[in-house]
Amino acid sequence: MTSVTVAKRPGPDGPHGGRDGRDGQGGRDGQGGRGGRGPGRAGRPERKAFGDRAAWFLVLPALIPILILSVGPLLYGIALAFTDAQSGRTRSTQWIGTLNFQDLLHDTLFWDSFRIGLIWAVGVTVPQFLLALGLALLLNQNLRMRWLARALAIVPWAMPEVVVGIMWRLVYNPDAGILNETIRDLGLGDGRDWLTGLATALPAVILVGIWAGMPQTTVALLAGLQNTPRELHEAAALDGAGAWRRFRTVTWPALKPIALAISALNLIWNFNSFALVYVLTSGGPGGRTRLPMLFAYEEAFRYGQFGYAAAMGCVMVAVISVLLAFYLVGRLRGGEDR
Repeated sequence: MTSVTVAKRPGPDGPHGGRDGRDGQGGRDGQGGRGGRGPGRAGRPERKAFGDRAAWFLVLPALIPILILSVGPLLYGIALAFTDAQSGRTRSTQWIGTLNFQDLLHDTLFWDSFRIGLIWAVGVTVPQFLLALGLALLLNQNLRMRWLARALAIVPWAMPEVVVGIMWRLVYNPDAGILNETIRDLGLGDGRDWLTGLATALPAVILVGIWAGMPQTTVALLAGLQNTPRELHEAAALDGAGAWRRFRTVTWPALKPIALAISALNLIWNFNSFALVYVLTSGGPGGRTRLPMLFAYEEAFRYGQFGYAAAMGCVMVAVISVLLAFYLVGRLRGGEDR
């Protein structure tokens, strides 16, 4: 009788592939099969930890100055807002809680400066953006000597704010300023003292703010225009779209993220302006150009009320944080829509 041997496939409980053989050659913890990830992967957590430490070492040279010069003074200023700190070496500082903030609620001068700051920030940011958009569209055209026009357009950006303020004080000079001289030459009157008039001081300062900040917005928008594919404009033109329709359907959707970002940053920067207005008017006349930063500066360094000025700074930081929150929420919603 001939015996026939039938080879059976190892079952689920077999010695090599079964459930009880996970430590075998074909198991999850073995060197082969599904679990055979090999000895080379054992060092990956160590390499990742080393990479994280190396990244921190690379970031530290930039992080340390930020912590020392920005985060540290910010925390110290917040703590100072809850004290009655004043100038003078022999005067002791006492913790007074929220008393400074309670006084701010009834300080009409501070809220008036806050209102002026909002008028200044919006009055500079909106015309600045519109003019910069028009200039960016112009500089994006294939014009002769375009490189020279672009170089001249960023000249105000390269000038320090103090220099800009001194230069415009000469322009607005009531006796020998170029503005009043031009008005007299055109027979439009004798001119006026622009920076000391109650009705003209704030508009005159806003005009300087627009001129000084427009190049930065222009450069950002021009970069966005240059990144817009020309094929989209050509396709829209072939479809019969005019200049306005091409701008509305092609150019503006590409520029919208940049426009929102630069407008939000400009609004925050303008609200925090100090040097330009200080050089031009020092907050005068009669407080008509006293921005919140100028008001806090006067309280701290003219009247020695450091705690009260720190409370003003905390309020301004809170307002800026709210503006940043709205901006970030808008950016996140825009990203989800895309």
